[in-house]
Amino acid sequence: MTFFYVKALHIIFIVTWFAGLFYLPRLCIYFTEAADQPDDARRVLQRQFALMQRRLWYGITWPSAILTLLLGLSTWYKYGATPAWLIYKLLLVAGLYSYHIACHLLFLQQQRGELRYTSTQLRIWNEVATLFLFGIVFLVVLKDALSMLWGLGGLLLFGTVLMIAIQAYKRLRER
Repeated sequence: MTFFYVKALHIIFIVTWFAGLFYLPRLCIYFTEAADQPDDARRVLQRQFALMQRRLWYGITWPSAILTLLLGLSTWYKYGATPAWLIYKLLLVAGLYSYHIACHLLFLQQQRGELRYTSTQLRIWNEVATLFLFGIVFLVVLKDALSMLWGLGGLLLFGTVLMIAIQAYKRLRER
């Protein structure tokens, strides 16, 4: 019975971790776009977005990432096996932690007031977590690497359509 409690907590912290991974880049977009405002508005907005970033990152995202890892390792141990699909999942999870670290570096840059990326680049970056989410969920549910590849292929097609939509939205906003 303990296994199912650990597994349930693992899933809950995955959800809260992803919430942070989805929202932080969005706050980075807002922080970046605030730079186009008049000085007074820019200072107020960027101060507020930096505060929101800190609270999200240190209060929700990092703790959730750590708890996800600890509970995931515990679940793996209690599972008692390492089937092929789990190896692929662990590779995707390693990629997701790399994305998390990259988001942390982006977070630190913006906390220092550095704007190295455009809001369009950050919008694209915001979608990377979605790729990991799809791949991991397809693997866990279907337990088949080929099905995961089909799922990711469909997601890449969706991503292409999304990129076209982002560009169209950008052009629309610039008018």
